[in-house]
Amino acid sequence: MKRLATLTVLSAIGLAVVSSFVYLGLDLRTLADSASLAQMGAYALRFAQPDLSAAHLHAIGHGALETLAMSALGTLLAAALGLFLALPAAGRCGWPLQGLTQLLLNALRAIPELVWAVLMVLAAGLGPNAGTLALALHTAGVLGRLFAEALQNTPPGPAAALRLQGASAWMAFCYGTLPNLWAQLLAYTLYRWENNIRMASILGFVGAGGLGQMLYVNLSLFQEAQASTVILSMLVLVLAVDLLSGWARQRWVRV
Repeated sequence: MKRLATLTVLSAIGLAVVSSFVYLGLDLRTLADSASLAQMGAYALRFAQPDLSAAHLHAIGHGALETLAMSALGTLLAAALGLFLALPAAGRCGWPLQGLTQLLLNALRAIPELVWAVLMVLAAGLGPNAGTLALALHTAGVLGRLFAEALQNTPPGPAAALRLQGASAWMAFCYGTLPNLWAQLLAYTLYRWENNIRMASILGFVGAGGLGQMLYVNLSLFQEAQASTVILSMLVLVLAVDLLSGWARQRWVRV
């Protein structure tokens, strides 16, 4: 009986995969076609000689700092807003406010960063302001949900003991609950920062500034050499942030 159930599940998965290929009209054989390979190879060769001129490297340095600042500030704002919304979402302020806050968090994270970026570009204009706000709004929804779950799973004993000693609710939270959550909250925030440094590079395609906007301009003008340098700088920036985030987790996070 168990073997029959396993075969049924595997058959259903196989049928779903085949149906997906048929429905989407995917033909992977075109990737191995000689003409397709030649076109891809010719296009890739145009990226083989990156532009390392001083003027372009200076512009890339400015774009990299802009991208880094967007991701860091957006994540910081999101962590502050997420913690503020996590308190009612975890039921600390009554069930009516809990339902409303959870709905707000769902709405914030359900809207992709690119959509937020388009809305912020219309509201704040082109540039890093729109990208920072877009990252902050979407990430606040994600971190708020994670922070709320962490709050719900935190033992209430230390905070309750402080309340019995006459401490206010705010003091009990700061000294009884937050110390037990600090490592987990920091780990979540650092992880989202890693994601936001990548997303900040993509948001430039809708005019939100940073390296993404430079890449979009270079690709639109068929400047493959300049675009190659931008892509390499993105890889270096992402690697640097990953290393820094990993070091910070090992240094400060003890979950």
